[in-house]
Amino acid sequence: MADPYVLILYYSRHGSTAAMAQQVARGVVQVSGVDARLRTVPSVSAEIDRPISPEVPDDGPVYCDEDDLRYCSAMALGSPTRFGNMAAPLKYFIDNTSPLWVSGALVDKPAGVFASTASLHGGQETTLLTMALPLIHHGMIYVGLPYTSAELHSTQTGGTPYGPTHWAEGGSKDGELSHHESTLCQALGRRLARFAAAGVPA
Repeated sequence: MADPYVLILYYSRHGSTAAMAQQVARGVVQVSGVDARLRTVPSVSAEIDRPISPEVPDDGPVYCDEDDLRYCSAMALGSPTRFGNMAAPLKYFIDNTSPLWVSGALVDKPAGVFASTASLHGGQETTLLTMALPLIHHGMIYVGLPYTSAELHSTQTGGTPYGPTHWAEGGSKDGELSHHESTLCQALGRRLARFAAAGVPA
């Protein structure tokens, strides 16, 4: 029987959200018997008559498919912020998960969210909450970050009780996370992995 896995599904334009996903994965694999599965989604275009992305990414994680979601034991969803909401490619992907909703495939699975912004007050918390909404509609169990994560008390960059965040100060595109941001991403990964290892859902 395969080990349970936490699906880390994200979209990243300039690398910051991808760096966060890597740190969430590091947290997941710190829990014995749980794997991390990194997946991304293709870009979208307003021009519907032409493809915007290759069928297989040139590098990095492969694109997510329905089975990645169906068989995960937990999920972390990550996105850069677009006017206080998740990025269009991720929203487009989530909007097409109705078959999983109809079948109840994600019911009772734990899920968390993470986000990156180019400005400190650029909609981090609203982005996290809007990402949480479709997961709640799927019947998933929302997992945030409790204040027992000491970094929430001292971070001067990203980090919220709703989930990890990153502030790309000055519009930085190098994906470099602060120590507190990395630690909080790992904390979310460990928390999701503990739920997965405990058999939530059964």
